[in-house]
Amino acid sequence: MSFRFLHTADLHLDSPLVSLALRDPDLAAEVGVASRTVLTRIVDLALNEAVDAVVIAGDLWDGSQVSAKTPRFLKQELTRLSDAGIRCFIIRGNHDAASKITRELVPPPGTHIFATKPGTEQFEAGGHTIAVHGLSFCDGSIPESLLPKYPAPVAGAFNIGIMHTSLNGSAQHDVYAPCSLGALDAHGYDYWALGHIHKRDVHTGQSTVVMPGIPQGRDIGEAGARSVTLATLGDDGNLTLEQRGVASLRFDRVTVDLAGIDDWSAAVSALARAIETAGSQARTEDHLVLRPRLLGQTPLAFRIARDQDRLVQEAKAIAETLPGVWIDKVENRTTARGPAQTDLPGELVQIVATDLANDPALLAALGDVAQDMLGNLPADLRDLLGEDEAALRAQCATLLAEGTAQLLPRLTIGEAG
Repeated sequence: MSFRFLHTADLHLDSPLVSLALRDPDLAAEVGVASRTVLTRIVDLALNEAVDAVVIAGDLWDGSQVSAKTPRFLKQELTRLSDAGIRCFIIRGNHDAASKITRELVPPPGTHIFATKPGTEQFEAGGHTIAVHGLSFCDGSIPESLLPKYPAPVAGAFNIGIMHTSLNGSAQHDVYAPCSLGALDAHGYDYWALGHIHKRDVHTGQSTVVMPGIPQGRDIGEAGARSVTLATLGDDGNLTLEQRGVASLRFDRVTVDLAGIDDWSAAVSALARAIETAGSQARTEDHLVLRPRLLGQTPLAFRIARDQDRLVQEAKAIAETLPGVWIDKVENRTTARGPAQTDLPGELVQIVATDLANDPALLAALGDVAQDMLGNLPADLRDLLGEDEAALRAQCATLLAEGTAQLLPRLTIGEAG
């Protein structure tokens, strides 16, 4: 016999897909229910795998903005687990803490929502004694570690700790209930079911520490396959982990190399090949939202920049021929072949293309402006230019060079005069 459980977190039910809605209402209509669909698929997976328990490590909601229908939907899904004899254990994270809905939810039998005081639930399953320990956020800001509040492990049991934490910090997330992997190892639990950071990570030491990541990406910043974790504790005490995809929608970037291409039709063909290749690859999701990124030095750089809206329409027309494939936007990172494409005086080109690009004062000023800008962005967007100061300043230098290469071909003596 064995004990099996599903571990997920950060469902963010009813999380708005505002950026998609602004660009493509049809796409927004298709994926607006993705956060709910993923919960249904998680429950389906639990039933199909006949697991003993489901663990949700915080952030069921996305703050207080929840449809009035969502609590009823959640109760319905939890009841499906209850009717099948599957236990469910839930903690509230920083987003849940702002929601009265979780506090007022009357869970069905077999579902336990941990309070803001630490608690332990103990039961027998699969020939093992299981002890689940949890603690919910009392409000949306927990700057100190919650680990000291967690109970000691139950002797002779397989101990699972559920925690919502930023661990040692992440560029994409604010600091919440920070703690170290070493401290989690030392606490004595067998498995730590974490939540909060949206990227999957697994640490195997004295404890198995799993951050499952968000099960349904919400934008291109959460690109790639997303999953939940299926854990199996065998008769021999060994624990095995599996990733299972449950998302209905995947975001992905696709690179389109236009280096050396000097014909518009050839550029469109390269774009089509890239989209068709990405769209034909096997996936478990119903929808694939692509963001093509155009790269390379090409004499078409000016035309691409000028007529990027035409390329977007070309990309959408290509995607319409592929089931479930959508275009988010098209990013243009192409550059012209060199300053020879401008008729500006050579000395001026030298100043703009070389001298300014290597001016330490200018690069320092750009870095300062970028830091100020990033500080005003949401937490999940703050790593757009890298995760440390060196990476940020290098990205600023790259963007300056790319912008200069795109600007010079557009300038002529006539325009300047």
